[in-house]
Amino acid sequence: MAGKKILAVDDSRSIRASITFILGQEGYEVTEAVDGVDGLAKAKADKFNLVITDINMPNMDGIELTKALRATDGYKFTPIIALTTENQSDKMAEGKAAGATGWIVKPFDAPKLISVVKKIIG
Repeated sequence: MAGKKILAVDDSRSIRASITFILGQEGYEVTEAVDGVDGLAKAKADKFNLVITDINMPNMDGIELTKALRATDGYKFTPIIALTTENQSDKMAEGKAAGATGWIVKPFDAPKLISVVKKIIG
């Protein structure tokens, strides 16, 4: 577990803080990004084992970020979890088509987030 790096992309400071806190307690190294543009820049500057992204964000949403990451060297097979208030099947299908690995609907609880992350990257 030590050394597994996660990129948390969300325009909500409180959501980023809770992801960082919850996963940090489990020994993951979490880097925060405020939107898709910021997330993409951070992803290109470093290598992450997992990306957790909100869908509805300013500047670049999570669907666009997912597509951009899938087109970026080193991220073709990196797990990407969409974390969002969207639970309509068409949004989920759009996320999956863009390359999202999984979906967590907000509000989420710590055990669910930890369980999903451990299942995906150990």
